Amino acid sequence: MYSALFSGVSGLKAEAAAMATVGDNIANINTVGYKSVDAQFSTMVADGKTGPNYVAGGVNAAPRALISQQGQLQASSSSTDLGIDGQGFFVTRSGKGADTSVALTRAGSFTPDKEGYLRNSAGLYLQGWRLDTQGNYNNTGSVNGLEPIRLNDLTGTAASTSSLTLRANLKSTATTFAGTYVAGNMATGAVAPTWSRSFDVYDAQGGSHQMTMGYLKTGPNTWQAEIYMQPPGDVSASNGTAVTNGLMQSGTIKFNPDGSLDKANSTAAVFDPVVPTWTNGAGAQPIVLSLGSDGKLDGLTQFNTDSSAINYTVNGGKLGNVASVQVSDTGKVSALFDDGTSRTVFQLPVATVPNPNALTRVSGNAFAVSEQSGSYAINAPGSLGAGAIQAFKLEASTSDLAQEFTNMIRFQRAYSAASKIITTVDDMLQEVSNLKR
Repeated sequence: MYSALFSGVSGLKAEAAAMATVGDNIANINTVGYKSVDAQFSTMVADGKTGPNYVAGGVNAAPRALISQQGQLQASSSSTDLGIDGQGFFVTRSGKGADTSVALTRAGSFTPDKEGYLRNSAGLYLQGWRLDTQGNYNNTGSVNGLEPIRLNDLTGTAASTSSLTLRANLKSTATTFAGTYVAGNMATGAVAPTWSRSFDVYDAQGGSHQMTMGYLKTGPNTWQAEIYMQPPGDVSASNGTAVTNGLMQSGTIKFNPDGSLDKANSTAAVFDPVVPTWTNGAGAQPIVLSLGSDGKLDGLTQFNTDSSAINYTVNGGKLGNVASVQVSDTGKVSALFDDGTSRTVFQLPVATVPNPNALTRVSGNAFAVSEQSGSYAINAPGSLGAGAIQAFKLEASTSDLAQEFTNMIRFQRAYSAASKIITTVDDMLQEVSNLKR
């Protein structure tokens, strides 16, 4: 009889714990990235025996967070509001330093704070890989390779040019050069190019230099190309070789009969990165040239239209004030400056764990790894099981208000029923006490 009393008490405790999960779920119905908690129950067995000597054990509440459940991605007006479509978590830290605790979260409502760090509503610092001048990063698999996302430290600095992309057409019916061409003739002015285009490139101190690409038609589907600096005194060496008249690179460019670039039969050096050494002592990066793919129309082409630059992009230059922060759908974080230029600085990772439902919940709507969850793996979005990052999106709470109210009724009725066990056993014990009268 006393075991029935203890069973009723365990029922009260279990239903009260279940009701607490309902309260938590309802309170977080509008919390970004919140994962609802499911109240489950397990039996407690006293001795495992059945029959006349059965001893009641009771019930135990076993709340379980449904962390792997995806919430609906809802549109947002902020470029730094981020959602993950698929598995995985944002990697954050509780502070700016590398000695602060790591937390995984789906709460992607990040905004720059007064120091320029991207933090979510819980104050957690978003982490990412810093990109080099070529847009690459080194994934060591460790959070020690990550750093807090901060972009306003770029204000007032400069970046050297590291890439130039050109899409241009060279007129197929242009007059063929009839004289004798020697490499460097266009750079010295001895031969006028059939078509040329100059670009402003920048050293590491923000200084501007003029780089010219000259093209001279010397035969059917055949052009001579030169890349040279003006004035020649701006540059002193290229690839370890002395520069004459500012000439950096030269060679032959071939085109296919359909007007596409015949890169395989062109001089490879024309497409190599330009490596300037500035005479003003400023640093420089190899300037990677993107002039088109072999057999494609994505760079240099030859058609019977006027020679012209269709479009081009050159990075680098002085960096002004950061006007805004943008995050692409691939997780690349860029700074947009007040002069209209932009610079991609960070790559966001996505962390995945073998058993996300076993993660330990921590304050700030975040999670920490546990022995049952397994260790996390850090990869680029959309790779190796990691979900894709979507900008201008926020993940809604997975709490269902109708379901929570239904659970509230269930747990309340069960709590009432458990209390009836106690009052009924009390009446039975009272009857036993009355036997001695």
